Amino acid sequence: MGILERIAEIEHEMNRTQKNKATEYHLGLLKGKLARLRAELIETKSSGPKGEGFDVKRSGDARVALIGFPSVGKSTLLSTVTETEAAVSSIDFTTLQATPGRWEYNGAVIQLLDLPGIIEGASQGIGRGKQVVSTARTADLILMMLDSTKSHLQRPLLEKELEAVGIRLNKHTPNIYYKVKTGGGISYNATCKQSELTEKFVYNLLHQYRIFNAEVLVREDVSIDDFIDVVVGNRIYLPCLYVYNKIDAITIEEVDRIAREDHTVVVSVEKDLNMDTLKESIWQSLSLLQVYTKRHGEYPDFSDGLIMRTGATVEDACREIHKSLLDTFKYALVWGKSAKHNPQRVGLSHPLCNEDVIEIVRK
Repeated sequence: MGILERIAEIEHEMNRTQKNKATEYHLGLLKGKLARLRAELIETKSSGPKGEGFDVKRSGDARVALIGFPSVGKSTLLSTVTETEAAVSSIDFTTLQATPGRWEYNGAVIQLLDLPGIIEGASQGIGRGKQVVSTARTADLILMMLDSTKSHLQRPLLEKELEAVGIRLNKHTPNIYYKVKTGGGISYNATCKQSELTEKFVYNLLHQYRIFNAEVLVREDVSIDDFIDVVVGNRIYLPCLYVYNKIDAITIEEVDRIAREDHTVVVSVEKDLNMDTLKESIWQSLSLLQVYTKRHGEYPDFSDGLIMRTGATVEDACREIHKSLLDTFKYALVWGKSAKHNPQRVGLSHPLCNEDVIEIVRK
């Protein structure tokens, strides 16, 4: 029996099992088996030749992947925002390979990647969907394009396909310390009360993965799925922005209802409705910072800032300018939101905020 058949068999058993407290433990072990098989499927597929047209070189400060069903407006959005000539048509599957586009916003260069439309079962390789959702793993942000005139089931179906290849949307990495050891058995500790996870389940799941020596420390209330993700280890946690297109074809009441959902933006790409909000939402979701530099006795250079990730420090800024700065670094002067007073003398570990100004003083 192949991997796909075993996956289908476990999914069938999970669907016909009644969900309650008595079956929670059994379903958890089934989820563990399912996660292991899907991980094997990902490794099997990725070890083969790369899909033609999907190996796009990464460029710019961030990458945004456009994911969606056929004919929802992904190519139109790419053409509008980046001025890239993408094939646009009302016919399904017009885009057959990954099409990159370059977009500049707030001084950052962002790569938009238009991926072919996927169909249900894409994570198992149907309709070249395996290459599409696997390429999405390389992105910094998932832009899920949805048609506001079609069924509300689009969103959960796409989420299911991404979940199957180890992509977790709008979730943080579980606060679990997990390390496989060479001896000593399994050590399990939790610093807070667990609503789902039990010591018995942890032992049996690890034995199912043929792990008999490990240390597990759970620092927050986590679900069974969270613990399975930590054990499997090939999960990627990405922010996702849900973009509902074609709002000009539905009622204002429906637009208002959709717009109130979390991580959601409503637009009409063809009519150019709410596009500025979409661009700003992409920038916010990428969590990028723009930091300006200045020389001693001169005004800051606001024309060309450093593009960095949220949480970046003065040390990261030095590396961005030139790594040799770290050898002669004495201190830095910072103006902006991160400074208690302007300017503030700081060290390498000082965290920076958006639109800060920094001056490096060398020995």
